[in-house]
Amino acid sequence: MGGLGLYLILLVPTLVLGLAVQGWLRKTVATYAQVGTGSGLTGAQVARTILDRNGLHDVPVEPSPGGPLSDHYDPRTRSVHLSQGVYDASSVAAAAIGAHEVGHAIQHARAYGPFRARAAMWPAVAFASQAWLFLLLIGAVMNAIGLIQVAIALYAVVVVFQLVTLPVEFDASKRAMVHVRELGLVTEGERGGARKVLNAAAMTYVAAALAALTQLLYFVLAYLGNRN
Repeated sequence: MGGLGLYLILLVPTLVLGLAVQGWLRKTVATYAQVGTGSGLTGAQVARTILDRNGLHDVPVEPSPGGPLSDHYDPRTRSVHLSQGVYDASSVAAAAIGAHEVGHAIQHARAYGPFRARAAMWPAVAFASQAWLFLLLIGAVMNAIGLIQVAIALYAVVVVFQLVTLPVEFDASKRAMVHVRELGLVTEGERGGARKVLNAAAMTYVAAALAALTQLLYFVLAYLGNRN
């Protein structure tokens, strides 16, 4: 099979899936951003409540300088960063997202295994993600098999990182749902909406991991095909 045919079979479906999941996430967040919570707490207040209940008083909750869906936990500074639409909003979506990011802070504090593994991999992944494509292109132009092999190995490191990310994200969402329920941060009727937001967000990581895996498979098959 030619390179173009292999590309279309392996990569186009995952690209379409990724776009569909991103659209689902944005639609779900937009829907539940319009649904207020019974507690009336903003995303920042939800995050602060869960942090304090877990003894993480020194972990700040700050506005994220990015746009929508730029919410994240920074393990280097041990701080939670929430986008403006989450930080200041008292909605089901804001509560779910704020609680999820705090889930990562709790993972860090509790030395959760996959979180530690992901953090340990980051320096190598940061290098690999910058270098693999450059080496692949140079190897292809020069017909240098060794460089192509190194490039594929570096990309494999990126793929492993994507796979390790999955349990980290699913566990953070699980912790989020437990805390918003136990602390009464959303009502029983609002939990379904919070779960839908978290499930949609988790699926973006599943789609990203699937895309990375299929791209790695494409590189391996294309490389083996060139050798034969």
